[in-house]
Amino acid sequence: MNYIVFDLEWNQCPDGKKKEHPDLPFEILEIGALKLNEKKEEIGRFHEFIRPTVYTRLHPKTSEIIHISQKTLQSSDRFPDVIERFRTWCGEDVRYCTWGSLDLLELQRNMRFHQVPDFFPFPLKYYDIQKLFSLSFEDGKSRRTLEYAVDMLHMEKNVPFHEALSDAWYTSAVMRCMDDSQVLPYFSIDYFSTPHRRKEEIYTVFPERPGFPSYSKFVSKDFSSKTELMRDRKVVSTRCYLCGRHAKKKIRWFVSGGKNYICLACCEEHGYLKGKIRLKKTEDGSGFFCVKTLKLIDDDQAQAIYSRQEILRERKRIRRHLAKEGATENN
Repeated sequence: MNYIVFDLEWNQCPDGKKKEHPDLPFEILEIGALKLNEKKEEIGRFHEFIRPTVYTRLHPKTSEIIHISQKTLQSSDRFPDVIERFRTWCGEDVRYCTWGSLDLLELQRNMRFHQVPDFFPFPLKYYDIQKLFSLSFEDGKSRRTLEYAVDMLHMEKNVPFHEALSDAWYTSAVMRCMDDSQVLPYFSIDYFSTPHRRKEEIYTVFPERPGFPSYSKFVSKDFSSKTELMRDRKVVSTRCYLCGRHAKKKIRWFVSGGKNYICLACCEEHGYLKGKIRLKKTEDGSGFFCVKTLKLIDDDQAQAIYSRQEILRERKRIRRHLAKEGATENN
């Protein structure tokens, strides 16, 4: 297996968001990539500019950041030709690596817009080096810039940032500083293409590592509405990912933070489990799917969930009381 570490530079509508194409908010202008073998040794490079066809003028911010001339772009090939060469260069049996999740999202949007056949596997598992940097060197939650990571690791900055091939090179360098055994099991899942049927649903368990507990992740098929999704038995189930037994709910699913659902369950053998459901729209906007995680927690963390639920209940009670008082005054 090889690693494809890639970076994209793109443009947006120079005339403002109201005039942007609804199916193409960002148009890719440059692809830069390094191919690494299993030892993370460089074995190839890919770099091409792309001639824009939708946003033919550069947005002022794009010009400030990436420094690509209009002349260079106009003499380049269009997206379908470049992406076909990129696909051929990548080859088979590869794992894609990016700094963050946006490059994969925008690449697939551009492919769909230009009617290029999707060559990515399903489900698309990739390595988010930005996330893995946080897991390796910080708290696992922070998301830093690539330049911050390079500075923290005391790397020489021999090439400029915000150039696709340069950023791919820096991402590869950060990747080499990580302990494979501690980060490679923690792949990310791309949500551009989501399951449509039960047998396509995604389920995986991520192992425990120092400072970070194990947890499970479930990506559901799509549903026509949020209500239908939250009534689905498989979606709301809480089965312990260590023993496979049903974990009885102590607190049923409730809305927390505006759009996420939280629950507390208890496995007789392994203890408390925190459940979290994140509702997401499908990429085409036709429905909803969810990403559900279950994670073992201790007694203090379980008590925090009890407390959070009580606070939310009290807030609802106060709002109902105030609404009732207002209705009485109006009458």
